[in-house]
Amino acid sequence: MIKNSIVWIRDDFRLQDNSALSFATNNHEFVSAIYIYDKKEFDNIREAQKWWISKSLKSLNEDLVKNNINLEIVEDNQINFFKKFKSNDIAVYWNKIYEPQELKKDKEIIAELEKNKINYKFFKGNVLNEYNEITKNDGTPFKVYSPFWRNAENYYIESVPLKNKSLKKLKKIKNLFKNKVKPEKILPNKNWYKKFEKYWTPSENDAGKLLQNFINKKVKDYGTLRDYPSINGTSRLSPYIRSGQIHVSLIWRKCNEIKPKNIGIKKYVNEIGWREFSHSLINYFPEMLKGNLRKEFDRFPWVKNKEFLNAWKQGMTGYPIVDAGMRQLYETGWMHNRIRMVVGSFLVKHLRINWVEGEKHFRNCLLDFNEANNVAQWQWVAGCGADAAPYFRIFNPILQGEKFDKEGTYVKKWVPELSKVPSKYVHKPWEMEDEYQKAINTVIGKDYPKPIVIHEQARAEALKAFQSIKKN
Repeated sequence: MIKNSIVWIRDDFRLQDNSALSFATNNHEFVSAIYIYDKKEFDNIREAQKWWISKSLKSLNEDLVKNNINLEIVEDNQINFFKKFKSNDIAVYWNKIYEPQELKKDKEIIAELEKNKINYKFFKGNVLNEYNEITKNDGTPFKVYSPFWRNAENYYIESVPLKNKSLKKLKKIKNLFKNKVKPEKILPNKNWYKKFEKYWTPSENDAGKLLQNFINKKVKDYGTLRDYPSINGTSRLSPYIRSGQIHVSLIWRKCNEIKPKNIGIKKYVNEIGWREFSHSLINYFPEMLKGNLRKEFDRFPWVKNKEFLNAWKQGMTGYPIVDAGMRQLYETGWMHNRIRMVVGSFLVKHLRINWVEGEKHFRNCLLDFNEANNVAQWQWVAGCGADAAPYFRIFNPILQGEKFDKEGTYVKKWVPELSKVPSKYVHKPWEMEDEYQKAINTVIGKDYPKPIVIHEQARAEALKAFQSIKKN
């Protein structure tokens, strides 16, 4: 029997529902959890997540030590690490990640392990189903969400549950690697992330508390409250799901235990469905990771306007609901889902800037950035993805604000320069009389920017641009 084993930690910062970790502890005397940090995968690309990962590693280490498991962090390219790994007295385990480049990486690593005659085993990752388990009757992939999720959920319900043993506490702890780094090494160089600590505690324990609080107090009203950004009506679990502090199967089980079901519970479970659908899409259609799934959009006349793009990123477009969302993103590393649609639509339709620029900015700033979700959602908003919103569906940022933030509570929280503006004008402050603007010290164009585009004109130009690709 091989005494030593390592569990390669990636997007699974948890002890519960961790197949690789539980298998290792039940079959080996010593277990080391190893995180391989490749800075090239993060620097200037996924800066916000560096903070979350650093904090998660510290929290995970505290949980692992209680079970006599050591967490070791090394800085290296992941494939290179396993190429150098020659210890055939150590077994290797990991949970899968369902992104094409990660699955490709797994194959390369498996080849190296087999070449060096090292024992290994990998397990299903943080999904309900393997993406290739859900197809149409003819074996082709789904491109429409509703039939996909109907089939996927039924498949999951009817599947024989895997017997996943609980984590076993080991007798002794053991170090296996040299040249380790501390979690602090992973933190971003810029200090902007320090505000995140006001809003988040990245740990498996906090993920569990958030889920239980959501199940007890919010999920039944989720169907309606989820659209109002000033109300804490969502679970805020997305960063924890993304980094694997909680497994989606636990969320599904908790929701399934609630009787009777209502629309709120069904809509929340559907969010898991969208995540599963997105992972299916990027694996069957990996070309969408770099461009439009619907190829007619390759001819779309996108506009390159650095000034407008920067105004959007900084929350200075002159449209309060858009600016509030972008400022919430920068301060907290998260944005309300309704507002994500609004700011996304504004970028690709009002400004006609390629969705790729928005996807790139979200990737860098979101704590819950997930490649499948991010690309699929941006292409959904832009109209160029699978089961996408039609391009001619253009969100009016004024009406969206008035409908979902009627009193301007959300706007005034994130755009404090509008705090004195009456709710009647908070989503269109430029309509206030000049004298009134001066009286409340909120002069549009001075204290808060004028709209960088006029809604009606921008909408007309967007529709004209859309018509141009339909004719070709």
